[in-house]
Amino acid sequence: MIADLSLYLVTDPDLCGERGVVGTVRQAVDGGVRIVQLRDKTATDAETTAQLLELSRVIDGRALLVVNDRLDAALAARKQGARVDGVHLGQGDASVLRAREALGPEALIGLTANNADHLEAVRALPPGTVDYLGVGVIRPTTTKPDHPPALGVEGFRALVETTALPCVAIGGVAIDDTERLRDAGAAGLAVVSALCAAADPTATAEAFVRRWRAAGTPRVLSIAGSDPSGGAGIQADLKSIAAHGGFGMAALTALTAQNTTGVSGWHVPPAAFLRQQLDAISDDIVVDAVKIGMLANADVIRTVAEWLDVVRPPIVVLDPVMVATSGDRLLDQDAEAALRELLRRAHVVTPNLGELAVLAGRSISGWADALAAAEELSAMIGTAVLLKGGHLDGDDVPDALVDVARGVRREFPGTRIRTANTHGTGCSLSSALATRLARGEKPVDAVASTRSWLREALRESEGLQVGRGHGPINHFAGLWARGGVETNRTPEEIRAEWWQRTAAVRASIDELPFIRGLADGTLARDPFLFYLAQDAHYLREYARVLAEASRLAPTPSEQAFWAHSAEGAIIGELELHASWLTPDEGVDASTFAATPAPATVAYLDHLRSVAFGGDYGELIAAVLPCFWLYTDLGRRLHAGEFGDHARDPRHPYATWLATYADPAFEDATDQAIALVTAAAATAAPDARDRMLRAFEVSSAHELAFFAAPFASAVSA
Repeated sequence: MIADLSLYLVTDPDLCGERGVVGTVRQAVDGGVRIVQLRDKTATDAETTAQLLELSRVIDGRALLVVNDRLDAALAARKQGARVDGVHLGQGDASVLRAREALGPEALIGLTANNADHLEAVRALPPGTVDYLGVGVIRPTTTKPDHPPALGVEGFRALVETTALPCVAIGGVAIDDTERLRDAGAAGLAVVSALCAAADPTATAEAFVRRWRAAGTPRVLSIAGSDPSGGAGIQADLKSIAAHGGFGMAALTALTAQNTTGVSGWHVPPAAFLRQQLDAISDDIVVDAVKIGMLANADVIRTVAEWLDVVRPPIVVLDPVMVATSGDRLLDQDAEAALRELLRRAHVVTPNLGELAVLAGRSISGWADALAAAEELSAMIGTAVLLKGGHLDGDDVPDALVDVARGVRREFPGTRIRTANTHGTGCSLSSALATRLARGEKPVDAVASTRSWLREALRESEGLQVGRGHGPINHFAGLWARGGVETNRTPEEIRAEWWQRTAAVRASIDELPFIRGLADGTLARDPFLFYLAQDAHYLREYARVLAEASRLAPTPSEQAFWAHSAEGAIIGELELHASWLTPDEGVDASTFAATPAPATVAYLDHLRSVAFGGDYGELIAAVLPCFWLYTDLGRRLHAGEFGDHARDPRHPYATWLATYADPAFEDATDQAIALVTAAAATAAPDARDRMLRAFEVSSAHELAFFAAPFASAVSA
C-alpha cells in the first residue's frame, strides 16, 4: 500500500500543553490528519511505548501511526497489540535497513533528507528500504533549534526533482504554503506547531485538508458493477468523476448484461479477484476518495470492508444498492447484514427512500418520516446520510443531508424534472459527491453543487437520444456548453497551423512582379518609390496601432515590446524610407505627399478597426503578418532562394534589401510570434478563431500591398 502523506502531524509535548499529545492527536485525526508521528526526545523507551499504545487506541486505524527514531519502542508496542505502522528516522538514527528487517515489508519507513548527499545515500539503499522522505526545513522553526539551513519552497523543489520517492515538506510549514508546496512536488505537509499549538486542532486540520485537496486533482475510485450501455454503474461513475474534475479509477464487482430497458443477466467474478483489483490500485496510487455502488453478495461486501480497513481512504461514499426499481430486494439476508456493517466504514451513505426503509428496518410514510428515519440511521452508524427524495410522489423532490454526530440537518428543496432519462442517477450522484468532497468542499456545499450539476444533467438528457427505455443523464452537458470540446492548442501547434494557413499567400507574393524585380535588380525606380511612399503612410498608422497594442497589453513585458516596436516603425523604418523619398528633407510632410492607394487604405482600415475595437488578442494577431511575412521574405532573399543577385552588394536596392534580413528585426519577429501564439493558446475557442481571422485578413492585405505598385501602373 502506498501511504497517503497529505497531512502529517509531528507531535510536540510542550506545544500540546494541557490538552496533551493524546488529546491533540485525537482532535487532529478527527480533522483529517493522515499520518501521526510521535516525537518526544525526552521520553524513555518505556514511556514512548506507553504513548504508542494509547495513540493506537485513540487513532483506531483512522490514520497511520509512526514513531520518531524509537525502533525498539515501536517493536515493544506492537508486541503489546498496538497498531504501529512504522518509524521515521534521521540520518544519524537507527539504520533503515535494520528497521525494515525488524518491522517487515509492509511497514512505513521514512527518512529525513535535506541535501543532495542525503539523497545520494538513499539511492544507494536497496529498493523498497525507504517509503518516503521528510525534506526540510522549509523555513526556520523554533520546534527544532538545531535544524539545517532553511531550503525555502524553491530549494525544496530542487531536491524533490532529483528523487522518485514521495517527499513530505517539513519545518516551519504554514497553511498558506499549501498550494506552493504541492506545486513544488510535495506529497504532503508535515506540521508541528500549526496543529499542536492550535486552539482547535480539528478545525485547523480540516482547513489544511481543504486547501490541500483543492490544490490538486482528486483520485477517486469507484467500486461497483458494470453497465455496458454506459448509463449506470462504473461507466456512469467514471463520467461523473471526470465531470467534477477528478481522475476516476474502477474496480468491478459484477458484470451485467443490461441496457436502458432492463437487466437481462449478470456475472459476479470471484471476490479474490476483486481484492486483487483493489490492491493493485492502492499499492501504486493514493486514493483520495472511494465511491461504493453495487456489491452483489456477502463475500464481495466483506472483501471491500477488509480492504477499507487496511487502506482507510479519507472519503468513502456508499450508495447502498439494495432495492430494485420494482421494489424487489437485491441482496439476501447474509449480504444485507454484511452491508449494514460496511455502512459504519463510510463517511456518507446515499439511500433512496426504499433503501432507507430497509436500512432503518421499518416502513416510511412521507418526507417528514423519511427525515426521522435518516436521523435514526445516522445515529446508529455514526455516518452522514444523504437522503434522496426522488421516489416521493408529486412535484416536490427534496433531498437532505443528515449527520447526527456533527449536528447537521440540511434540506435541499427541488422540483421534479419531467424526463424518462433517470437511468444511473443514484450512481452518478454518489460518485460526483465523492469527487466534490475529495476536492475539499464542505459536505453541505458538496451536496449543493452535486445536486445543481445533476439537475442540469437531467434537464439536458433528451439531447443524447440513447436507448428506448429509461435513458441516461447527460453527464457533460454543462462542460460541453461552457467549455466546448476543442483541444487546448500549444503555442507551437498554433504557430505551425497559422503559418501553413498563409502558404497560398506566401506563394502568391513570391510570384509578384514587384518581388521578382526586387530580387533580380530589374525593378524600375518608379514602382519601387511608389511602394516606399505607400509604406510610409502605412508605417505612420501602423505605429499608432502598435501603440494601442501596448496600451492594451496585460503585462509590462508585452507593453514594453509593442511600445518599442511602435518606436522602431517611426524612428528606424520611416527614416530609411525618407532617405529614398525625401533625402534632403528627412521625415516631414513631404514624405507622406503621395495619395494613399486603395490597397493601403484597405489594409489600414482593417488594422484600425481591430485596434480600436478593444480586443488585445485580435489586435496583435492582426499586426503579426507585417512582422512574420517580411522576415520570412528577407531571410529567403538573403539565402539566395530568388537568385544570387539579391545578395550582390552592387544590386541597385542592396541597402534596402539589407533591412529585410536585419537580425534585430528577426528577433523582434520571434518575440511577436511568441506573444501572439501564447495568447491564442490560452484564449477561448471563439476568441482564438477571431484572432486567426484577423491574422488571415492581414496576410491577404500584405499580398495586395506588394501587388499594388504594378496594379496601380496597370490601372493608370
